[in-house]
Formats: sequence, C-alpha cells, structure tokens
Amino acid sequence: MNPLDLLLAREITVIGLVFCRVGAALMVLPAFGEPYVVSRVRLGIALAIALLVGLPMSGRLVLPTDVAGLTLLVIAEVLTGLLIGAIIRLVMFAIHFGGSLVAMQSGLATAAFFDPQEATQGTVTGNFLAILALVVIVVSDAHLLVLQALTTSFSVLETTGSLDLAGLVEVLVRLGGEAIETGLRMAAPVVLFSLLLYLLLGVLNRLMPSFQVLFVAMPLQIVLAFGLFMLSLGTVVGLATTLLRTTMTWLEPV
Repeated sequence: MNPLDLLLAREITVIGLVFCRVGAALMVLPAFGEPYVVSRVRLGIALAIALLVGLPMSGRLVLPTDVAGLTLLVIAEVLTGLLIGAIIRLVMFAIHFGGSLVAMQSGLATAAFFDPQEATQGTVTGNFLAILALVVIVVSDAHLLVLQALTTSFSVLETTGSLDLAGLVEVLVRLGGEAIETGLRMAAPVVLFSLLLYLLLGVLNRLMPSFQVLFVAMPLQIVLAFGLFMLSLGTVVGLATTLLRTTMTWLEPV
C-alpha cells in the first residue's frame, strides 16, 4: 500500500475513534441528548468535533495493528463517551429530583404526565425546572463549555484502549451523591414550609377534630408552596449551574 493511502487510512481511523467517543457522549449530554434534538444535527456536531480533534491527534496516537485490538479500542471509546455524558447529565437528574420533591410537598405529586425528556412519568415542577435549566444552559452558552470539556477529555482520558472503568464509576458515584444533595437543597424551602404547615395542621386537627383541615388547607398549601418555589428559582438556577461546573471540572487537564 502506498504511503499516502496509509496516511489517509490512519487519519480516518483516528477520526472514527474520536467520533465514537463524541457521538456516544452527545447521545446523553444535556441540551444535546434531548429527544427533540434532531439526530442529524447531533451527528453533524459529532462529526465536526471528530474532524477538528482527530486530525491533530493522528500523528501521536498509537493504533493497534490487529482487528481485535481495534475493536476493543472502539468499545472503550464508546463506553468512555457514555460515562462522560452520564456524569455531566447528573445536573438534569438533580433538577428532576428536586422538582419531584417540590411536587410531592406541594400536593401535586399525583398530577403526573409523560415527560419526553426522561421517557417516563414526570411532575409539573420537575418538567418546568428541566426546561428552565435547558434554556439557561443554551442562553448562557454553557453548552459550549460542555463541548469544550468533551474535547479536553482526550487529554485526561487518552485513547489507549485501556478503559479506567473503576475511576470513571468512582467519579459517577461521587458526583451522583452531590447531585442528590443539590436536588435536596433545591427543594429545601418548600420541604421546610410543608413540614411547618403539617405541624400546624396537626395541632389544628387536634383542637377541632370535626373540622376538615386537609380539605380546606390543600389549596392554601399549593398556592403558598408555588409562591415560595417561584421566589427560590434564582437559587435553584445557581445550584444547577454550580453542579454543572462541578461535573465538568474533573475533565480539566491538571
């Protein structure tokens, strides 16, 4: 085979490997992996990033010479991309978790409907917070930071075929705990208000056993919980932004 054909084959292989990681990550990344994003747009973005990142990498990347080694390298890149996307998408999990807690404490947990983002039953507040978070991510150009973190991952997690699965799972578990904590902090004002309201209703029910306390207090609970929820939206957005930054920090080169 002529040297030019060898060079082209090597560059195409490297671009394909980069495309495996980037394409797999874009399937689950926030603002890119949503069901209503056109698949062709997602594939176009993945191909553009693969060209921009893969061409400079082709000169320093050591490729296996056998088919089995190349297959293992492709599988490792796909798994790496999926884990990177899942780690960064934890911010959406935290938002849905916080929104579900708000709905539960405000009396709207039964008003569930199909959520196309999670492909399951969702709550009104959880879906509202998810849409708000996506709008903030796109308007503030945070989705570009997500793409930047994805491209710099090739410096932190090099394409060698040896996937550090234990390290990636450890990062996923650690940041998953932070996502649960963030979701609890998002819903904390409404949870605290509901706790105090239930204590007050319990005392009132003991004083007036024949009075339909829950029936009368339910509209008041919904109105006050929603008002408190709207007042805390700025804090919720700030917590989501901080978590998004945290999920990308581990991909920064040391």
